[in-house]
Amino acid sequence: MALPQPKLDATEARIAALSLPESGWSAPARASALARLRGMGLPGARDEYWKYTRPETLTAPAAPKAALFETGERLVFDGMDRLKIVFVDGVFDAEASDPLALEGVEFARLADSADIHWAQDLYGTLEEAGQTPVERPLAALNTAFASDGILMRVTGRVLKPVSLIYYHKSDASDAILHHVIKVEEGGDITVLENGPAAARFNKVMEVEVADKAGFHHVRAQGRDHERRAATHIFARLGTESTFKTFTLTMNGVLTRNECVIELTGDDAVCHVAGACMGDGDFHHDDTVFITHDAVNCESRQVFKKVLRNGATGVFQGKILVKPGAQKTDGYQISQSLLLDGDSQFLAKPELEIYADDVACSHGSTSGAIDEEGLFYLRARGLPRGIAEDLLTIAFIAEAVQEIEDEALQEEIVGRVEAWLTRRRG
Repeated sequence: MALPQPKLDATEARIAALSLPESGWSAPARASALARLRGMGLPGARDEYWKYTRPETLTAPAAPKAALFETGERLVFDGMDRLKIVFVDGVFDAEASDPLALEGVEFARLADSADIHWAQDLYGTLEEAGQTPVERPLAALNTAFASDGILMRVTGRVLKPVSLIYYHKSDASDAILHHVIKVEEGGDITVLENGPAAARFNKVMEVEVADKAGFHHVRAQGRDHERRAATHIFARLGTESTFKTFTLTMNGVLTRNECVIELTGDDAVCHVAGACMGDGDFHHDDTVFITHDAVNCESRQVFKKVLRNGATGVFQGKILVKPGAQKTDGYQISQSLLLDGDSQFLAKPELEIYADDVACSHGSTSGAIDEEGLFYLRARGLPRGIAEDLLTIAFIAEAVQEIEDEALQEEIVGRVEAWLTRRRG
């Protein structure tokens, strides 16, 4: 069916503002993605999975400007021993990065990989698979036009985290990055991400986790409030594999994080969690789709949103259990803490089950701060602001506890405490 003319015009205008990189081995995948994009068109406000989030500023030919902002505090994860890979407005910065050498990991850059490469069989593959049954046109745009990214092949247990750091230096930057990570059988890696990245940021991460392998991911999005971002994680899990991701978002006028996971091997485990702190002109959208296509697999979705001064939070989460995926354990919870009467939380939890031996549940709630708990803390001498902050931290604790590494848990809680302290003045 032909696209409506407004959607066709918007799609072609966005494409015309970009140029296909010289891509070598990735050229067929880019061409296929461009064809997909033209077939589905960029998202519009009438699209089912965009009805809560207006996509116009994410799809316009030029990025809206975003002012740079400094808090004066050290950057998240700075106190940790890690291998740093730095991008400035979507461009790899070799001088600021550590040498791309780490035991158990083979590194390459998307921009440099002109010859045949192991990633040729993976680049765009998981993104394409993730277009069904829900179209994700911004991800197809990314696969077609991504200018750079990191390719990582993990062959063993990596003792040091790999840290992807995104700096924002230009108020009109429009960055498109695509990372590909392949964790071989028995491998295990932790990947960290932080930084505002660009005025407008479109990122895709494709992760293949082989049998008995592990992938752990902790991400902090924040600082520059006027930034806009659309991120996607596509993952495929093998037998007895583990995939865990957590995202903390603070600030950002518009953020949409999509996570599309397919459990294809028996006894696989997938945890997707996040927390956001929103104040004022803030719109945050978590859209998650987890497919169970194997036996005895576990998935968890845990999302907490703290909203005030008219901020908006969105959660769209789905668990699909295919025929034959018996003994599935699927859990989904999305909750918001509304600190005033002007903020709103919009939720669309879904279960679609075609197997009969499963344990699946979902729940979604919104509420104000616990007045009984607040009274208890104030009765013990705590000022109201500090008491509210403690209850807020307790509220997001279930999501933060999805992070396995306790040092990373403490780092995330410290960031939340600093954000709350600044808002308290």
